[in-house]
Amino acid sequence: MDQQWYSVEQVADLLGLHVKTVRGYVRDERLNAVRVGKQYRISREDLAQFTGERAAPATAARHVETSSFVQIDAIDRAAMDRLTSAVLGSLRGEPGEAPLRVDTTYDEDRGSLKFIVIGSPTRTAELLKLIDVLLEQV
Repeated sequence: MDQQWYSVEQVADLLGLHVKTVRGYVRDERLNAVRVGKQYRISREDLAQFTGERAAPATAARHVETSSFVQIDAIDRAAMDRLTSAVLGSLRGEPGEAPLRVDTTYDEDRGSLKFIVIGSPTRTAELLKLIDVLLEQV
């Protein structure tokens, strides 16, 4: 349970109020609280909303993402089909692993294929290496 909870006494101390005043706010539903046995608990988010402050996240998970464009010119439809099938077929990751998002676009008149890859730097790098290897076989 990552959420931080405060007792009525702690909220009173933080706000410089009397405990009875805080309990009154809870009873009047001006301050959201959860009853645990005979006591109230106030979440950090509810306290921040009550005071008009933004609550800082309890634990901010770092998210890193990269976007890559791969343009391949002079590729015919058959080679494009093989390459696209191989790339899209390789996208299954491990359970719990952030998936890669891959879009493709093919301009048949120009013989130009584009991959748009969005995901973690490690998985994107692995996919770019795979594309490089597959291009040597096409």
